[in-house]
Amino acid sequence: MILPRLLTLNDKLDKKSHFLLGPRAVGKTTLIHQSLGTDYQIINLLRSETRLRLLQNPGDLRLMIDRTKKGIVLDEIQKVPELLDEVHDLIEREHIRFLLTGSSARKLRRVSANLLAGRARKLEMFGLVHAECPTIPLEKKLAYGSLPSVLLSDDPWSELKAYTDLYLKEEIEEEAAVRNLGRFTRFLKVSALQSGQLLNYAHVASDTGISETTVRAYFQILKDTLIGHFLEPWRESKKRKAIQTAKFYYFDSGVQASLLDRKELNRNSSEFGNALEHWMFHELRSHQSYSQTYEPISYWRSTAGHEVDFCIGDRIALETKSTQRLAERDFKGLRALQEEKVFRRHIMVSFDSQIKSWTGGIECYDMTSFLTALHRGEFNA
Repeated sequence: MILPRLLTLNDKLDKKSHFLLGPRAVGKTTLIHQSLGTDYQIINLLRSETRLRLLQNPGDLRLMIDRTKKGIVLDEIQKVPELLDEVHDLIEREHIRFLLTGSSARKLRRVSANLLAGRARKLEMFGLVHAECPTIPLEKKLAYGSLPSVLLSDDPWSELKAYTDLYLKEEIEEEAAVRNLGRFTRFLKVSALQSGQLLNYAHVASDTGISETTVRAYFQILKDTLIGHFLEPWRESKKRKAIQTAKFYYFDSGVQASLLDRKELNRNSSEFGNALEHWMFHELRSHQSYSQTYEPISYWRSTAGHEVDFCIGDRIALETKSTQRLAERDFKGLRALQEEKVFRRHIMVSFDSQIKSWTGGIECYDMTSFLTALHRGEFNA
């Protein structure tokens, strides 16, 4: 089964070369074959014969490319980052159009700090969002995440475990970023427990028996390999003192579940609410990237415990609840943030399909309606 994706490539490549970055297995290669067909030559650097040849002599790229094609795709460019010098020169001298895909920015930054000095723009690709698979129940997506191969599998849990056991560890090992893989594997489980929570490096260090300095470096590796992301706090509140600590989220709630060996997601558990936050962060980030409507995404939490899950620029304060019936207590965080008189819209998203608004000007959406409206651009500036 092939699902339509929101990201388009042809129109962007007609104007300029691009990097296409995203975690392994989100569908980059499939999208390339669907979108670019036979117009572009695809050089797959996951193939050992091709990779070894170009590692030994990056200049052989000039002999391999087909100049009758509209452009060239270098798939998984981080495998041979030395090719960036050749790509740079071919763009300059021969005006060849490139699409460079990768699942890590770590090696690319190390070899070419300026990433072709603006000669290639950056695109990001994410796992499936609601608009791409609306018929798949949200509960399944919360439990197993957004990877196409997982959601479309007859055995999503086995597919998910294979992904985390193979791809994540392989990605880190091939990056040569970690000397002690056993220690890093131990860290992965503890970091999965921390996902969606306030980052506390000291607690993670204590739980893993790893130094705090190493823990910080490990979190940075997850970010560099696109496996995790930091969510910074909104710090502008005047009436209530705000928490200044960032949160960390895995890119996929299913990957988090796999690392925790959580095969089932109880509808009434705190884990369900945590998975819901992960999915919403995934939807917000992917929408901004695909629509190129970038605004800072942050969260707000006061030292007294009032909290709002997501702040989009200074326009929207967004709270998510897993409840099927909203009550006044669910609005405590949004009401506290309203006192700041900064955000133009205050939105509650839940599984309550009956309530459309709440006193004080708070807009209410059920989950499906909100996600549909989000990707239609109804919340853009």
